[in-house]
Amino acid sequence: MNNEKQNILIAGANGTTGRIIVDLLKDSDIYRPIAMVRKQEQKDNFEKENVSAVLADLEKDLSHAVKNVDKVIFAAGSKGKNVIGVDQEGAKRLTDAAKNSGARKFVMLSSMGADNPSVSDELKDYLKAKQNADDHLKASGMGYSIVRPGSLTDKEGTGKIQLQNKLEQRGSITRTDVAKTLVEVLDDNVRQNQVFEILSGDVPIENAVRSS
Repeated sequence: MNNEKQNILIAGANGTTGRIIVDLLKDSDIYRPIAMVRKQEQKDNFEKENVSAVLADLEKDLSHAVKNVDKVIFAAGSKGKNVIGVDQEGAKRLTDAAKNSGARKFVMLSSMGADNPSVSDELKDYLKAKQNADDHLKASGMGYSIVRPGSLTDKEGTGKIQLQNKLEQRGSITRTDVAKTLVEVLDDNVRQNQVFEILSGDVPIENAVRSS
């Protein structure tokens, strides 16, 4: 049994960060990615790369998507177009479905500022939606890690971050380094039931997530 890879469902697998996560998990000895997508064409593309994929919509029933799933990474987002339906209620719906199916851990890609949405007038609705989704996950009784990065960039990853429960500064971080962090905290013993913030830094990701 211990030799079997863990099935990891990635919500938002077709997004920029989601695709990096899928690629990281494809090369893993312990995890097997399952790409959750909304379009048949996206499903076909992942399957051509030998990646399992499932068709599912965060605004509809998700029970079929979480069958035989060990852990979930939520990296989906509506890019501001549907923050209640996707970023908030979609995340809550997937949390509930994952818990009901017996998944062991849920890794949430949140956002810096989700602890205090009033920090940004421009992003207030989005941050409030992320806060509500995070709170729902924390109350779910399922194991979780909630990762709150600063502004995401498409620069090349450095593999190094700074990490604190609360960073007293704003800043940015590459999508690649965020994706690596999300994958590192899939481990049951890493940042279990913790919420933390990350920015670009100088500590290797695997060390940063495991330091107390």
